[in-house]
Amino acid sequence: MVTPFDNDDIDVRAIGANVEKWARAGVGGVVALGSNGEAPLIDDSESDRVLEAVRDALPSKLLLIAGAGRESTRATIAAATRAAHCGADAVLVRTPSYFKSRMTADAFLRHYTAVADASPVPVLLYNYPALTGVNLTPDAVSRLAQHPNVVGMKETGVDTAQFAAFVASVPASFAVIAGSALVFYPWLCVGATGGILALACVLPEACVALHEHALAGRHPAARALQQELTPLARLVTTTHGVPGLKAAMDLAGYIGGVPRSPLAPASAAAIDEIRAELNRVRRVCEQYA
Repeated sequence: MVTPFDNDDIDVRAIGANVEKWARAGVGGVVALGSNGEAPLIDDSESDRVLEAVRDALPSKLLLIAGAGRESTRATIAAATRAAHCGADAVLVRTPSYFKSRMTADAFLRHYTAVADASPVPVLLYNYPALTGVNLTPDAVSRLAQHPNVVGMKETGVDTAQFAAFVASVPASFAVIAGSALVFYPWLCVGATGGILALACVLPEACVALHEHALAGRHPAARALQQELTPLARLVTTTHGVPGLKAAMDLAGYIGGVPRSPLAPASAAAIDEIRAELNRVRRVCEQYA
């Protein structure tokens, strides 16, 4: 989920309204304080307020996953502990990346093992090479999957061969989750457990429908829905980023609002482009509900 702001402060009311609508749409839970949540731009006390607001609005049967990645192992453990105290069911921990040349497989093994040893709630690995410039290998993931408190991973990218290698290298109980709507259907076909998708902030029902079609073996419907959703998914991620995602949410009846500086709001031209594609895909997706 995005983090809505009101005059550059956390908008608790907007968080609650968005979460309640997403819950009614059939999602399995909410991820707060991830990349699209502008986590690097939010301080620790604000992070706690975000999680508390989500937990208050989210039905207890749905999962709250909290982004808890930090550059140091110590700070990550502290963030995971605070997230658990705020009601998170699990934490999503991105790869440290500032000292890129030192972020070897052994460094990641040490980091994640220490975090998993200390975290009060289960840990999900978070691999996003395009953003961080570092990459978790299937061998490192396979070794980390042996830890009883490392229960899954989110892979954000478009490398299907690597995703399939992750699935092949871990036990069946380990959740390998698609992090991009651009490849949601093909990754479900190679073993994704589910998806953590920016597009679900805007069209959660369509994302849920795609997942259900694929799991039920209705592959023509799933493929067609993937094809229809891909252009909008690209607009609210790689093309226009968080500002575009927030603008799309506003257009779809959610509360996105403006991003936090130094990010700038989406331009008028970007909003027009997103509006046109959103209107188109809404009309088309009704037949796949």
